[in-house]
Amino acid sequence: MDNRKMSEDIIRLVGGEQNINDLVHCATRLRFSLKDNKKAERETLEKHPGVITVVESGGQFQVVVGSNVANVYAEIVKGTSFLSSTSTDTQNSGQKTSAVSKVFEVISGSFSPLIPVMAGSGMLKALLTVLTLLGWMSDSGDAYKILSAAGNAVFYFLPIFLGITLGIKLKANPYVAGAIGAALMEPNFTAMLEGDGGHSFLGIPVVMVSYASSVFPIFIAISIYALLDKLLKKIIHKDLQIFMVPMLSLMIMVPLSVIAFGPFGTSVGDWIASGVTWLIGVSGILSGVVLGGGMTFMVVFGLHWGFTPITLQNIANGGDPIEAMASAAVFAQIGVAFGIFLRAKKDRNLRSIAASSGITGLLAGVSEPIVYGLILRYKRVIPIVIIAGALGGAINGHFGVLYTAYVFHNIFSIPVEQPMSIFIVSMVVSMGTGLLLTWLFGYESKGKIEASTPVAAPEQIQPDKPAAPLVDLKKELIFSPLTGAAFPLSTVPDDAFSTGAMGRGLAIDPVIGEAVAPVDGTVTSIFPTGHAIGITSTAGTEVLIHIGINTVGLKGKHFTPVVKEGDRVSQGDLLIRFDLEQIRAAGYQTITPVIVTLTTKEVEIFETDQQQIEQNEVLLTLVD
Repeated sequence: MDNRKMSEDIIRLVGGEQNINDLVHCATRLRFSLKDNKKAERETLEKHPGVITVVESGGQFQVVVGSNVANVYAEIVKGTSFLSSTSTDTQNSGQKTSAVSKVFEVISGSFSPLIPVMAGSGMLKALLTVLTLLGWMSDSGDAYKILSAAGNAVFYFLPIFLGITLGIKLKANPYVAGAIGAALMEPNFTAMLEGDGGHSFLGIPVVMVSYASSVFPIFIAISIYALLDKLLKKIIHKDLQIFMVPMLSLMIMVPLSVIAFGPFGTSVGDWIASGVTWLIGVSGILSGVVLGGGMTFMVVFGLHWGFTPITLQNIANGGDPIEAMASAAVFAQIGVAFGIFLRAKKDRNLRSIAASSGITGLLAGVSEPIVYGLILRYKRVIPIVIIAGALGGAINGHFGVLYTAYVFHNIFSIPVEQPMSIFIVSMVVSMGTGLLLTWLFGYESKGKIEASTPVAAPEQIQPDKPAAPLVDLKKELIFSPLTGAAFPLSTVPDDAFSTGAMGRGLAIDPVIGEAVAPVDGTVTSIFPTGHAIGITSTAGTEVLIHIGINTVGLKGKHFTPVVKEGDRVSQGDLLIRFDLEQIRAAGYQTITPVIVTLTTKEVEIFETDQQQIEQNEVLLTLVD
């Protein structure tokens, strides 16, 4: 399909030219600001042979088309008369965002950076539980206490961590926000909790509350601080802002937090948690059916973030029934993945995806590859995952299973679910039902593609370019362009990358603001914003380096490319300089997907197992 025909199809399927307020593009996707998202034919778009996936996020309707996005965008501009922004981000959107959506977006953006450390800490607590149950470690020993401190720290000091991430999300100084949370944990303040007498601030009574592991008080306090920060910057001379704004913010916000926001937020959290617990107590089975059967789709729409503060509040009070019931959805998804693996005997690619995503879910509790790569692609498994999740959720709801530590749901997290024996029964029921029903009734393609590979074929993505010569690719090494911590793509907070829709690879959170060439080859695309670059190796492999998440919104600020399209580069040559501190200060995450988007032949891709990687170390190995 040529780019012109594809551009015409996309415009028609998003509701026509009259439904478009604005259009920009980034490294992989067309970002539409639509007057009415409901007028877009999303399902038909997802079936289009040139479209990889569709994502609705941040008020934008995003059509992911891959590395050919610039060509498709150019054809859209040629063939339409609406005024398309020349910038690379949409600032003014006619698409209204509801207050509830905005709240979920803030909650999501605040908790997302903390999920890895919370999950890791929760798994450490689960491991300690197993070790003490087996008698291999005493809970009174020094080793247990040290490891317990490591597992408890992020939860105990949650107001500090949430203060920082909320500050980033709300575009206020994150370290002042963190200091407000830290003040609630400071020893002089916590010592006041032990006193019997009343306390006051300048004659105003202070209700003493413990803020360890709390969520709602810091959400309220930092939301108010974000407004105060903007106000102070308007009225204080810029030469004095560097110390006056933080000083006044702390002087105002900390007393207000302990006098008003803290006690009120704590009460709100307790009321909500008690209300949810009461509702579950009225009908544990019904609650379990709804949460276990529906959580898969709540995650897709981002609604699950609304439960996170309640879950953490419940855990602090002894245990959470919500996540215990919702966990059944994860095991139902895993069962479906293994069922597809058994059923798809002749489709090697699909079996590979089903097996790898199922094992990842079972061992790590990361189920996004199953949801986006399998369940949302095949219609027939959707009712299966609902039924399987509902059965397991009903069991946990009826018998009052509680989730006692924040972990990803997997076989290693079983000890944090109490009573453990009931939870194991529900887990086996959900996973077994999902596997059995999928194996018996099969799956069906949505019609977009029969093959399981999520990346479109080369002739679909770049038909207007001559095909690269086929190279006998026995083995090719992709070297790391960055120095930093390496993560699976599934942890990237962007569906197009985390689901593998754009290709396979790893993500790196850099500690040095320089990206170097991962291969010998040619710079085939570099975006005007400088935040993403594509290189085609001499073996015909296309590698995309996308610095940060949604950093297209910076419009090129803090990025300095040192190469241009068409340049020949050698592995290790400098490509882009970028200012990590400024990017993060602007509220953007710097985690950087490095993915193989196309190869000239079908290959197996093996990722490094290093958690920390240096520039020029082997990141990916491609084997024919």
